[in-house]
Amino acid sequence: MSRRRAARDRGATVIELALIMPVVLAVILLVVQVALWFHGRQVADAAAREGARIARSSGTESTAWQDESVTRAKEIVVAIGPELLRDADAQAWEEGDQRGVEVTGQAVQVIPLLPALTFTITSRFGGPVECFRPDDGSDTCE
Repeated sequence: MSRRRAARDRGATVIELALIMPVVLAVILLVVQVALWFHGRQVADAAAREGARIARSSGTESTAWQDESVTRAKEIVVAIGPELLRDADAQAWEEGDQRGVEVTGQAVQVIPLLPALTFTITSRFGGPVECFRPDDGSDTCE
């Protein structure tokens, strides 16, 4: 009797593996996709943070701060991970006494069956313009 049962169950493991393997592969690809998105986010953060540092420290009289900060942000993207953050673009912004940089790009796509799903990464850093304020009580930058 046990011989008949063993003959009937022959090949069951292969069928189970064939049914479970696509799910396992999808989970692995999803984990890799999330890791690449996270790493691309770190690249965008580093580039925006460095560009914002240049923008904030240029002073109030400088007119070239926008080009310098955008150029520095793009240099950081190229240096750290040009393949991790594709089509990266940086834009300088100024709102009142606040200056900064916003970096936008696309994360690498690992899952081939989802071409419509884009993983856009945007990182924005900034802060007040660094300037010397005299002790005489005036609130203007010099």
